[in-house]
Amino acid sequence: MGGFQKNNNKKEWFTQLLLKWNKEKNNRKMPWKGEKDSYKIWLSEIILQQTRVEQGLGYYKKFIQAFPDIHRLANATDERVYKMWEGLGYYTRCKNLLYSARYISRELDGIFPGTYEEIKALKGVGPYTAAAIASFAFNLPYAVADGNVFRVLARVFGIKEPVHSPVGKKKFLHLANELLYRKQPGIYNQAIMDFGAVICKPATPLCTNCIFNKNCFAFLHNKIDLLPVNKKKIHIRQRWFYYLVLEWRKKFAIRQRMGKDIWQNLFEFPLIEATEEIGHKKILQLAVKDRILKEGGYEILSVSPPYKQRLSHQLISGRFLKIKLKQKTVKANDWIWISTGRSSHYAFPAFINQNLKKSGAGKNLF
Repeated sequence: MGGFQKNNNKKEWFTQLLLKWNKEKNNRKMPWKGEKDSYKIWLSEIILQQTRVEQGLGYYKKFIQAFPDIHRLANATDERVYKMWEGLGYYTRCKNLLYSARYISRELDGIFPGTYEEIKALKGVGPYTAAAIASFAFNLPYAVADGNVFRVLARVFGIKEPVHSPVGKKKFLHLANELLYRKQPGIYNQAIMDFGAVICKPATPLCTNCIFNKNCFAFLHNKIDLLPVNKKKIHIRQRWFYYLVLEWRKKFAIRQRMGKDIWQNLFEFPLIEATEEIGHKKILQLAVKDRILKEGGYEILSVSPPYKQRLSHQLISGRFLKIKLKQKTVKANDWIWISTGRSSHYAFPAFINQNLKKSGAGKNLF
């Protein structure tokens, strides 16, 4: 069993042991495991991009129930789909999901692409997602390489190159494809991802129960916490969002976020964005200057406590100012004035939903 360290028969040993574990001990249950419907596999993979399985599970079930086939999804309105996606984050995925669904439904008569290159050409599908769909749906020999796979391979084989470096990516992908069981690539890919999720976990891996512990480089050399190497530094951008919840004759102003920024296509209240934390008097001055408010034409009803939301590369902080207008502002023609009770028809980012829920908004704005 010492073959891994000498690189002799590593494919044979690793693959056989992994498939043996998968058959005898892998009891990780997920509704898409063993699924052959390419639409459902694609949907699950898009939902699980940058999302934990525990969180994505409920969304997957909800989407399958509402849109049992790709035509139903393609024919749904943007508003309905975005509202169902609400809370999952990374909304570009939702935009790409709709675009690809409509392309497949209308241009391909609903027939999902059946080759790796065609799948990878879909909006929102990268090499990993394409490999997963190709292997799970069509049994094509493409190895998946996600965080779970990187971790297993780095620890077992002692790969010291950083995961996100060009050299590291090339080495991981080469080894992943070398180890792939080509007779059943879908089963193998699911097995190695499951193994990384339940045994070779990021923290406190179950090394004593690991099938590879007699050959695992990290276990034998006490480097479990050092592998995989991840030297990618994330710069966190700090932003301050101050939302003006404007009330005029029992209606509230909202607008849709457009452009290439966070929360694209979601709705929000009129916004004052600042480069630093500022007080509510300064916020109101900026709102008047920006013609959101008229001098003396409003009454402040409340100022919320601070709220925060951490995104992958950004930290959003801010407050909500509830304001009753004495005269209707004419700031922007892209505002929508909605009555209380209509907020549930629009998809808001989690930052705003925090405030709505804490305000007891539920079905009503306030």
